Amino acid sequence: MTRYLVRRAADLAEPPYDELGHRRRTVVGEDDGSVHTGFGLCEIRPDGRVAAHVHSYEESFHVLDGRVILDVPEGSYLLEEGDYGLLPAGVPHAWRGAGDTGGRWADMLAPVPRARYGHDTQAVPALPARDPVRVDVRDPRTRSFGHFEPEQMDPGKQSQDLLAVSASMRTALLVYSGITVKMMVDGDLGAVASTMFMVRYAPDGVAGSHDHPFEETYLILEGVVDATFDGSTYRLVPGDCAWAGAGCVHGFANAGQGPVRWLETQAPQPPVRHSYRFTRDWDYLREALGS
Repeated sequence: MTRYLVRRAADLAEPPYDELGHRRRTVVGEDDGSVHTGFGLCEIRPDGRVAAHVHSYEESFHVLDGRVILDVPEGSYLLEEGDYGLLPAGVPHAWRGAGDTGGRWADMLAPVPRARYGHDTQAVPALPARDPVRVDVRDPRTRSFGHFEPEQMDPGKQSQDLLAVSASMRTALLVYSGITVKMMVDGDLGAVASTMFMVRYAPDGVAGSHDHPFEETYLILEGVVDATFDGSTYRLVPGDCAWAGAGCVHGFANAGQGPVRWLETQAPQPPVRHSYRFTRDWDYLREALGS
């Protein structure tokens, strides 16, 4: 039996802040049957912090709003809305609040943290709290971070002058069938266990039913989409989240008048070949053989 889940924004309980001014809502985790995906929504107060620690899993993140400070061994970074990054397994890191409102971010943990092993997290000595600097995406020494703006999903705005970033493949778009994909965290950024990227559907955008040999998560950020999982259809709006386990047959169609956009993750990383298995292709073969 394949697995999937749909989490409505209105039904996601707000956990209390911990004693350090941080909280995390687990959206997808071990209790849901996930093996490779730990997906959550994190929030920190302006004076909040998360003490230094390491994980035995890979962590990627995307700042949804506000500002946060990330401390890592090589420095401290001021992250703002649209920034994303990667924290490989075993890298010490800590979080601090910033600004007047603090910040909120989505995180992707791969493979899924295991409760029986202390959620695969270990406290470490404090890191220096240095003055934070902004991430410079044009600096070729920037190896673990990037920045996303919704305008980057527009194929007509992909010139170097408009993007104002380096001419690397990190600016590339994949465009097909009314669907635009912008990679963020992937092997090019150093990830080995997962990916994180942005997806945009034009008003006529449709993805036919298909499945994968990996898990996917979708956090809706803009627009309205009809999502079908193993034959059941759900209308998703901003703030809603869904997850499809390996083998879950799923498809999407833009259900609004404007574009729909969501943050997506995959874990483990897709294989080089046969990462998509489209239902219609195998139905065609069945019919061809039958005739």
